[in-house]
Amino acid sequence: MKSETVRVASPADENPVVDTVVLAFTADPMARWTWPNSHQFLAALPRMVRALGGAAFSCGSAFFTKDYSGAALWLPPGVHPDDKELDALLQSTVAPSLAGETAAVFEQMATYHPTEPHWFLPLIGVDPAHQGEGHGEALMAYALARCDHDHAPAYLESSNPRNIPFYRRHGFEPLGAIHVGSSPTVVPMLRGPR
Repeated sequence: MKSETVRVASPADENPVVDTVVLAFTADPMARWTWPNSHQFLAALPRMVRALGGAAFSCGSAFFTKDYSGAALWLPPGVHPDDKELDALLQSTVAPSLAGETAAVFEQMATYHPTEPHWFLPLIGVDPAHQGEGHGEALMAYALARCDHDHAPAYLESSNPRNIPFYRRHGFEPLGAIHVGSSPTVVPMLRGPR
């Protein structure tokens, strides 16, 4: 596995970075529970990526690797997802039968967010055609070096149990588990300041 070079996304990189994250989430348990139909998923996910992590582009904390094979959107301390857009997206795209459970999952996720200044990783992903090539490792190491420089904690919510060992290798520890009704489990994770 070779070490990948991480680049900071410019405005011209926004669409390819979002596309990479969408590809990475095609089999994500939470994303596919929320939007099980491929048409729903492909219509909603780009909006979700922008609502959750779009502020990273203006903060210089959207990162990608060669040929957009991997991407990560980090929100620095004091920067938050676009909750208004997120609410509008969920209300307009989630099936009525799942709306209550989806809202409850997001409410519970909010209770785990650290109250002190922290870096938040709403989204990281690697194009499935390039997984196992070191893109995720490079993206995580690059961003965590920034967190460590700031002596700030890092926080994320894992929506895929397969990714928890990867996050643990990078110092994240589970804070609990979120499960509502028929939803998959979401695991909030925190990495203390270094």
